[in-house]
Amino acid sequence: MPQKKIITIVGAGMMGSAMATPARDNGHAVRLVGTPLDDHIISRARYDGYHPTLKEQLPGGIEFYTVADLATAMAGADLIIGGVSSFGVDWFSEKVLPLLQPGQNVLSVTKGLQDYPDGRLRPFPELLAERLPAALRGRISFSAIGGPCTSYELARRRQTMVYFCGTDAAAVATARDLLATAYYHITPTADVLGLECCVAMKNAYALGVSMAIGLWGGADERQGFNPQAALFGQSCREVTRLIRHLGADTDLVANIPFAGDLYVTIFGGRTRRLGTLLGQGKSMVEAEAMLSGVTLESVAITRRVVAALRALGAAGKVQLADYPLLMHIDDVINDRRPAALPWDALR
Repeated sequence: MPQKKIITIVGAGMMGSAMATPARDNGHAVRLVGTPLDDHIISRARYDGYHPTLKEQLPGGIEFYTVADLATAMAGADLIIGGVSSFGVDWFSEKVLPLLQPGQNVLSVTKGLQDYPDGRLRPFPELLAERLPAALRGRISFSAIGGPCTSYELARRRQTMVYFCGTDAAAVATARDLLATAYYHITPTADVLGLECCVAMKNAYALGVSMAIGLWGGADERQGFNPQAALFGQSCREVTRLIRHLGADTDLVANIPFAGDLYVTIFGGRTRRLGTLLGQGKSMVEAEAMLSGVTLESVAITRRVVAALRALGAAGKVQLADYPLLMHIDDVINDRRPAALPWDALR
């Protein structure tokens, strides 16, 4: 059993809050801090420990903080867990990074990649390290979590296998020792770009596979398994090409960071709902209205990566024809064409 530590989780959304379960089960002191969007969650959790969006009772002993007390919650913590979505990265950079103290390493649940006009794609741990105040650079390590893990199942202590990635092997090992339990199994890797690409792109491709549910699933959404399987395979093929282009480890694609995570994402949640609606013929505008208030990570990552691929394609560094499914997903979410799926182009 690891020595008891203080773990501060910044972001009281579903996944950030679920991370409190293995942390508390290992006996650590946990401080859960809400972002400016989480006041209602913190208020309810303080009252009776119930998380209103996760719809689970949180473990006992957690200390709850609003964003106004962020500095207090971070002071003296041994590990900071970043529990924000990709839409919160700029807020995290501005508000959390300056409050870090030397030796307070960061473990992030955030999924995504940052694109640049020249086609580069950078993982968020690298981006956050670059955004550190000058006085803290080289004194804080950034790691991230990837793999098939739904927040509500983690909160229920279901058997879960994930990867922790980071360039600082000691920091990754420490985070693993703090959080690994009999149900939360962690594999360390130094391949930050490969892991982060897998876990980000699973959202984009889950959207594409889920379109088949709307196109062929019928009213009960229980059919269309053949097209879903074909698109699942195409997704693995295209992500292998992308990761090979980036120079990362393609073995992660057939493992739990992509294939496993894609499987989980297709079976439920916001991405499945969006893909199904688009497959049923709804425009993106109509689908967004029906999913009002839902964070659409799949849309953000698709647009970012396709923008990068278009830049790389214009420079002759990739062939856009190698990514027919992803390009079609981008067309659909930008209302350039309906979800018809380019079967003859898949290769």
